[in-house]
Amino acid sequence: MLVHDENPSSTPAKVAATKALASVEAKPGSAKPDPILIADNIVRQFGGLTAVDVDHVEIQRGAITALIGPNGAGKTTFFNLLTGFDQPNSGDWSLNGKSLKGKPPHKVSRMGMVRTFQLTKALFRLSVLDNMRLGARDQIGEGIFRSLLPFLWKKEEAEITASARELLTRFKMIEKQDDFAAALSGGQRKLLEMARALMTNPELVMLDEPMAGVNPALTQSLLGHIKDLREQGMTVLFVEHNMDMVRDISDWVIVMAQGKIVAEGPPDVVMSDQAVIDAYLGAHHDVSLDKGE
Repeated sequence: MLVHDENPSSTPAKVAATKALASVEAKPGSAKPDPILIADNIVRQFGGLTAVDVDHVEIQRGAITALIGPNGAGKTTFFNLLTGFDQPNSGDWSLNGKSLKGKPPHKVSRMGMVRTFQLTKALFRLSVLDNMRLGARDQIGEGIFRSLLPFLWKKEEAEITASARELLTRFKMIEKQDDFAAALSGGQRKLLEMARALMTNPELVMLDEPMAGVNPALTQSLLGHIKDLREQGMTVLFVEHNMDMVRDISDWVIVMAQGKIVAEGPPDVVMSDQAVIDAYLGAHHDVSLDKGE
């Protein structure tokens, strides 16, 4: 069971997100007052199977939005499409009004949207600190010829290292900076991947099941870091199955089932939505969503 904040609505960013979403209608595809991400008519088919069929969705800037749904609902596939790791059969989507259609993942990242994965993607044979330094974008020394001229990139490298150590300190990973990433626990790898994503100075952070495989000792730490992203002015979109976590940290919830968005709204509203209950438990039941978890 998660330990809920005594006054979770007290932080300025939380108050701002709640106020911005207060007048938004709780229905699929609802328009947001200041969307950072907009997707239209996104369809992804695998042979005869339609994995994703999203008519319209908007993600509110500065809020923490949860994307939930039963296994096989298409959540991770939708993440892959939005971030360039897969391409849809049709549709268009944009970040800050700029189309992401056809953009590869590294260009999507440069535009301000980064993601983590269910299975972490740390470079195991590199140290924790080197993993972090690799996350910084547009480094001067990345070119072959410029790498041979240390005077061009030494100062920048020192600044990147300082930023990496600052993030590792914030994530309570600084003592692991010289360890190989392969030596980290599953929860520590999640922390490393989240911290490394922040090296790009993103506007939108997308977390794919951030709590999967994390032991209880690190759960509260991860929750705190996700909330902190909002406090720093970032937007968060995350996939999660833990309804306690969703209710604890999200400002808005989007529900997928069979590739479609079937409900949207504040956490408490969505949890009592009949379409959500049916999506998780099937129709013709007498069990509440909370009891089903």
